[in-house]
Amino acid sequence: MVSDVIDRNDRFRGILDRLATKAIDDYYNPYRMFEWPDKLAEDAWWMSPELTTTYGTEWAETLTPQQLHTLSKHESINFYSLNVHGIRELLIEVVGRIHTAGFETPSEFFHHFIGEENEHMWFFAEFCLRYGGKIYRQPAIAESAGSSAKIQSLLVFARILIFEELVDHFNSQMAEDERLHETIRGINRIHHQDESRHIAFGRELVDLLHQDLKQTATEQELADISTYLRRYLKHSFDSLYNPQVYRDAGLERPHELRRALLESPARAKAELRTFRKTTKFLEKTGLIR
Repeated sequence: MVSDVIDRNDRFRGILDRLATKAIDDYYNPYRMFEWPDKLAEDAWWMSPELTTTYGTEWAETLTPQQLHTLSKHESINFYSLNVHGIRELLIEVVGRIHTAGFETPSEFFHHFIGEENEHMWFFAEFCLRYGGKIYRQPAIAESAGSSAKIQSLLVFARILIFEELVDHFNSQMAEDERLHETIRGINRIHHQDESRHIAFGRELVDLLHQDLKQTATEQELADISTYLRRYLKHSFDSLYNPQVYRDAGLERPHELRRALLESPARAKAELRTFRKTTKFLEKTGLIR
């Protein structure tokens, strides 16, 4: 049982207590926290240019400053849209496990997690609808490997961790970027504050679940998990490259542009930068090989 693994680990229980206390101490009202101006300037960066999908490519050199600003607007809406969809999926999974057999001990922290993620989903959706007039659709999620309850729980929390670390890489940079409007910096800043707790929790839980699974899993099951997580890392990063974004930004042949950007050396470098810490953790724990 998951609870047996958690209950035997005093370190993890101590981390849970500290994270729950920190969540209470850091609590804020998101509905009153942010200033929502009627509109944001169109001739400005909406996302740090280093995080946009054309950065480091020939397109960044050939597009006009206004085209790059417009592209950053739609890429930011896509990024926050991915947050909305990703949070909805992780909430479904965590709500399905709170106060159930095996997850008794982390359920108190789950309450803080669920509450905070629900509020994150609200302010990301609010930004998308106010300033983009839409929430971009999400690409299909890769099918998971394995069917046992232990494998499914491990993969659920590994996916949540990957998603949160991807998002936090962007949040932490945009929170400090003075080229961005304060509203943009603010939502990234507060999300980074909360995600730091969620990532700390997720890493500990994923490691515990993996160590427990290795006691009974076959070599093929462990290999399948590694293959799946590597595929999920790529899928998550590729979701940043949305042809609808390029179309809305007024760029020609958006699907061809996406294919070209995905094949560019800059894309591979950007994925390595984004998932540097994540990949190091997954390799260190043996989850990916």
